[in-house]
Amino acid sequence: MNNPAARLGRAASANLAIAVAAIAVASMFALPALGQGDLGYHPIDPTEAGKTITLTGHDLTIEEVIEVARGGAMVQLSPQAKQLEIDNYGLLLEAPAEGVSVYWFTRGAGAGREVKQFEGDPLSPENKALLEKKMLANFRRGAANPLEGPEINDEALVRAVMVVRANAMTFNAPSPPLSQMLIDLLNKRVTPVMQSRGTVGEGDLSVLNNIGATMVGSGDAYYRGTRMSAADALKAAGLAPLQPFAADDNALTSSNAYATARSVFVVADARQALAWADLTYAIDLNAMNSSVTPLNYLVQADRPFKWLNWDANRVKEMIKGSYLFGDDKGRIIQDPESLRASSIRQASAWAMWAMLRDDVVTQLNSSDHNPAIRVDLSPQDSWELNTPEMLKYYVKGGKNSNGKHGFIFSNANWDPYPLSNDLEAFTIALANMDIAIMLRAERFGSEFFTGEGSQKILASFGGGFFFGGFGNHETWQHIQAQIVPVPPEGYGGSSGVEELEAQSLLKAVRAQAAVDDTFRLLAIDLLTGTRWLDVRKKQDATREFGPGPTAAWAAFRKVMPLQADPSAPPPGPGAVGITTLTFLKGNPAWNFFPLTEPEPGAAKAVAARPKKR
Repeated sequence: MNNPAARLGRAASANLAIAVAAIAVASMFALPALGQGDLGYHPIDPTEAGKTITLTGHDLTIEEVIEVARGGAMVQLSPQAKQLEIDNYGLLLEAPAEGVSVYWFTRGAGAGREVKQFEGDPLSPENKALLEKKMLANFRRGAANPLEGPEINDEALVRAVMVVRANAMTFNAPSPPLSQMLIDLLNKRVTPVMQSRGTVGEGDLSVLNNIGATMVGSGDAYYRGTRMSAADALKAAGLAPLQPFAADDNALTSSNAYATARSVFVVADARQALAWADLTYAIDLNAMNSSVTPLNYLVQADRPFKWLNWDANRVKEMIKGSYLFGDDKGRIIQDPESLRASSIRQASAWAMWAMLRDDVVTQLNSSDHNPAIRVDLSPQDSWELNTPEMLKYYVKGGKNSNGKHGFIFSNANWDPYPLSNDLEAFTIALANMDIAIMLRAERFGSEFFTGEGSQKILASFGGGFFFGGFGNHETWQHIQAQIVPVPPEGYGGSSGVEELEAQSLLKAVRAQAAVDDTFRLLAIDLLTGTRWLDVRKKQDATREFGPGPTAAWAAFRKVMPLQADPSAPPPGPGAVGITTLTFLKGNPAWNFFPLTEPEPGAAKAVAARPKKR
């Protein structure tokens, strides 16, 4: 590679790679970490501590999880959710008193599903003592195990797991003290030391056990970002250790809350990356003096895909008023495909993102718990409920349930599909977008695309940034590595009753890594595109670029001037990359151009061509 600009790109890109670790600061826009102990623990900055999120079990949003997890917002159960948990718990206690078998309560779990744990009223003195002893022992054994993966060093991620579980636990039957303790840990900022692995994606049991250990004062925890024994953390927060009861180990751990929490972070961070991809594309169109015919009405009407039409129109509005819509004798008829097709690739990633987002929200507000419990459901409510097989699990109601009736059924709701599929589909769509971002940034290294004499103007500014090179390709290779499918897995055996694996955690970790690397490609693209806006302005001072690119360019120049102050000391290694990544993560693209989703009938409207006259 003999292009001088490419050599400059290699050196600058190497600086960007060095900068990546430094940018992982504990903030609302921190790069997620997976138990990388050498980077240290990242406590949150509780900027949202004055806000309280009410958990109902049916309307928790992605944004609210982020506010609790990264911003330290407080949580509370709605009165209705709290009462539902109490009713469910009463039904659970009533079931064995009526002789109704309950998985993972009166019977064992997994291979022990037919092994009786106790009989009769769980509140009898004998059974009560048995269950208290059993639950306390189970919770104490849950402290993080280094053999099951390194520790999570991101307080926000652990908090996300806890709020996800607290919301969905309204479908289950936790004891009131267990439910309250989970809320208290969040509000007091007692954060369990949690292992990063140990789950195969069919219920994050071993990881969620770490939360239970903290509740009873076992193992280690963080109190307001400082590590200590869990017992000391509870004491510092003014909390008494929990005495779990009934099926509290089941209520806490029978869930995919860990993989769901990671998926929430993927959705939140990807939204910002995708919005920036649209905006840097609009910058690049101006920077390349591109032909914008691919965005026009006729072209879009020929392919009435909702998200494709939406994204093309969104980018078109970003550059409305740009010199690109005026006549320019130096403009070529057709750009490289990486510019022509970027809107298509970005739109397709948006479409997969929306599917993932919707399914994550459904996952947040539904039950992935086994068993399923429903108070006030009667045999007459559906024909199959009034069959002999189903009636075996009907609780008629008595003193433990305050007369309430209902059903308790074993199920497979913790099989995490379609979410597990969505994670891989989105990662693949993101990679198909990223190759266009990488290539379009590199096209600026050739006058074949930028126009004769343009490189001389660029050189007068002191050269360009990141015209490809090893750093750009190294980032792309990491993205490629994330899209190799995770093979379906399972294991059999004489008693393998839970033999399927989903590996949702691994899929979520890969998706997050792809999102993080997308930001790195976008940093290269932003540095390159804005420098070429300066070139185009130098060629003709009257040129306009449209509202989106102009606003982002002006804001970026305030932190990254076109030419450094000669009297200032030279920037340190990676300073350019640090500044650019910080700008991208700290300034969402919708600060410079609004972000709205397509209307349901948008594609049909675009496809309605004008009638011939």
